[in-house]
Amino acid sequence: MRIAKLAGHFLRSLIRSRANLVAENLALRQQLACFKLAQPRPKMSRFDRGFWIAVHRWWPKLLDTLIVVKPETIVGWHKKGFRYYWRRKSKKIGRPPISQEARDLIKRMAKEGKGAPQIHAALMKLGIDGCERTVSRYLARYGKNIPTTDQRQRYRTFLANHRDCLAGMDFCVVPTATFKLLYILVVIHHGRRKIMHFNVTYHPTRQWVIRQLREAFPWSSAPEYLIYDNDTIFGGEVTTAIRNMGIKPTKTAYRCPWQNGVAERVIGTLRRELLDHIIVFNDLQLTRLLQEYVTYYHADRCHLALEKDTPSHRAVEKRPSRDAQVIALPRVGGLHHRYEWSDGQRLAA
Repeated sequence: MRIAKLAGHFLRSLIRSRANLVAENLALRQQLACFKLAQPRPKMSRFDRGFWIAVHRWWPKLLDTLIVVKPETIVGWHKKGFRYYWRRKSKKIGRPPISQEARDLIKRMAKEGKGAPQIHAALMKLGIDGCERTVSRYLARYGKNIPTTDQRQRYRTFLANHRDCLAGMDFCVVPTATFKLLYILVVIHHGRRKIMHFNVTYHPTRQWVIRQLREAFPWSSAPEYLIYDNDTIFGGEVTTAIRNMGIKPTKTAYRCPWQNGVAERVIGTLRRELLDHIIVFNDLQLTRLLQEYVTYYHADRCHLALEKDTPSHRAVEKRPSRDAQVIALPRVGGLHHRYEWSDGQRLAA
C-alpha cells in the first residue's frame, strides 16, 4: 500500500509544472521541520530503512536534503544490512563454540599451572575437540584470577609438599582481669594442623622458650624446619638450641606474618573462638581453658584445610536407628559443641 502511494506521487510529479513542484517541496520541508522539532528521533520501520538505503544507493545527492535521519545513520543501516545478509548466507559465525565442561577444564588446568599447549594436549587426550588458539583466548579472558607458576610454587605447592616436615611457633599476648599480660607460646605442626605444645607464662625468657621446645619435640619427633618470626626472644641461645635439636631454623622476613601463616592462623582462631569470650584471672585458669580448647580443636573441630576433617581423623558417624536424633555435647564450658547421633535410650537417660 505504501509502495503504491509513493508510485502515485512520483507519476503526478512528472506531470506537474516546475513551480508547483518547488512549492510542494517547500511545504513538505516545512512540515518535516515541524515534525522534527516535535519528535527528534522518529521510529523507523524496516521498510523505511530499506527505502532510504535504496535512495542512498541510486540517488546519493538526495541525502543532502534529509531532515528526519542523518546520512551517517543510513550508511550504518546499510552496513548492518550487509552483515545480516552474509550472516544469513554463511549460517555459521566464526569457530564453533566449545562446551561449558571444556571451559571449566581450561580454567581448572590453568589454575594448576598449565599453559595453553599443555591444556590443549590434555583436552585432546580427553577427546575434547578444539584448537590451541581457542584455549589461549580463554586463558586471556580469565586474566589475573590465575596465579603464576612462581607464586604457586613458592607458597601453596611448596607448603603442601613440605608440610609433613614443617612446624611453626609464635607468641600470643592476653590481658588479665588485673591488666597484667600473659604470654602464650604455641607450637603447631603443619601436616595435620596439630598443636604440638603450648604453655603460659607472665615473664617469657629464652631459657623458658628452649625448655618448651624440648617438651614440644621429645626424642626424634622434631620436624626438619621450624618457622618463627624476628622476635628478639627467638634469637641467640634459642636459635642455637634449635640447631642442636637437628632442626633447621627458618625466620620470616621483617613484618611479613603471612610467611608463618599456619601459626598466625591458629592464634587468630584461639582469639576468635576462646580468648575473646573469657576474662582471664590467672595463668592456671588460662592453662585449663586452653587445654580444654586444644582437646576440642584436635578431636571435634573440623578444618577446611584438612578437607573438613579434624586433626585427629574424626570418623564419619552413621545414624544408628530411624528414631535417632542429633544431640549437642558441650565443649569448653559450652562455647563450642560436638554433634553426634543418639538413639532413644540415650535421650531418655
